[in-house]
Amino acid sequence: MGSSDGNVPPAILAIGTANPPTFINQDDFPDFLFRVTNSEHLTRVKERFTHLCNRSGMKKRHFVMTEEIFEENPCISSSGAASLNLCQDLAIKVHPELAMEAATKAIDEWGQPKSAITHVIMCSSSGVDMPGSDAKLVQLLSLSPSVNRLMLYSHGCHASGTVLRIAKDIAENNPEARILAVSVETTILPFQAPSVTPGKFGLCKCARIQ
Repeated sequence: MGSSDGNVPPAILAIGTANPPTFINQDDFPDFLFRVTNSEHLTRVKERFTHLCNRSGMKKRHFVMTEEIFEENPCISSSGAASLNLCQDLAIKVHPELAMEAATKAIDEWGQPKSAITHVIMCSSSGVDMPGSDAKLVQLLSLSPSVNRLMLYSHGCHASGTVLRIAKDIAENNPEARILAVSVETTILPFQAPSVTPGKFGLCKCARIQ
């Protein structure tokens, strides 16, 4: 995002997106979820979950997790098992990598040198770490270590809008600013196996649902 001069409104100059390479078709998701969580005995829960999936309008789900990861780390797919630290470590690793892939596409579309980027504003609902994902993204992209950074964690569903609002405010007051705005969202941390407890269903490890 940027503005050529003080009289021109800020504009989005390029957009890039990225998804984890693993995905599953929505029609196959209930079978996959109940298999990897060893929950196939919960037939009534599966019937209800399948109904919800069929009415969601989604076509496929992109996953951070793979069946191999579930097999190697059974605590992730076991209802009530302690898995926070493991999922947190995974988010810390994956988020900067997804951000770099999307940012690289946006920078290529923009067509200007990376050295022109003056600000990096990034948000994520999870993967809190020090140094943060924004600092790791700066390193992965080989940006100047003096670039202005802002990292927003745990702002929920409105975080991306907040990032754009902050970027707009900066661009309006700094016409020469070129701002890389990044949002990385996965549901790694809140994942849980299907349960007979009312209101609890398994959530996919996805960064984007298409």
